Amino acid sequence: QVQRVESGGGLVQAGGSLRLSCAASGRTFSTYAMGWFRQAPGKEREFVAAISANGSRTSYADSVKGRFAISRDNAKNTVYLQMNSLKPEDTAVYYCAPVNWGTRTNREGAWGQGTQVTVSS
Repeated sequence: QVQRVESGGGLVQAGGSLRLSCAASGRTFSTYAMGWFRQAPGKEREFVAAISANGSRTSYADSVKGRFAISRDNAKNTVYLQMNSLKPEDTAVYYCAPVNWGTRTNREGAWGQGTQVTVSS
């Protein structure tokens, strides 16, 4: 399994920006596609974005396309999520995980502690 720790969340006003980081451990990190997911209060966890193992391909949920950008640095075993033009509906706990590209689901099933993002109106 790829152990990971999410960070970078916080409170921001609508229209603002945040950059999330996901520090992962394990020599196999660079072989996995990685994704970001989020869970808002009272809602199911949902897919946000994914990036292929070498960073050449990305995929986004329609709700964040054009506002969020996923990237990775395999030398640092880290995945990033740059979030711009934030909206109150982006408020959620954000998680990263290895991802099944075709199904946009968590490849490992387990979740980390996540990082809270709160967008005020």
